[in-house]
Amino acid sequence: MAELSTVRRLALALPEASEQGHHGRASFRVGGRIFATVPDADHVNVMLDVEGVDAWLDRAPGALAELTWGSKVCGVAVALAAADEDLLEALLLEAWRRVATQRAIRALEARG
Repeated sequence: MAELSTVRRLALALPEASEQGHHGRASFRVGGRIFATVPDADHVNVMLDVEGVDAWLDRAPGALAELTWGSKVCGVAVALAAADEDLLEALLLEAWRRVATQRAIRALEARG
């Protein structure tokens, strides 16, 4: 079981990541681009490439649900009660890499 504090810690540990408001909820961004949002205390929405969503859903079916914006798949909704830290870390990293600047990616790679 994960908590929002875990999401916050993992997201903000990524280079150049910041937390900002977004329509009355928290969002995590890099270079001004959103990679995750917090719709409520029990969930986090993670923005992913549509091509990878099904693989994530297969990997953790009890913890993840398809996330849509209108009729477009845009990521996964994570039920924190069913997610562990390793899953969250992997999801947030993939979402962050999707929108991160090259400078931020180099900073992560320099960490080793």
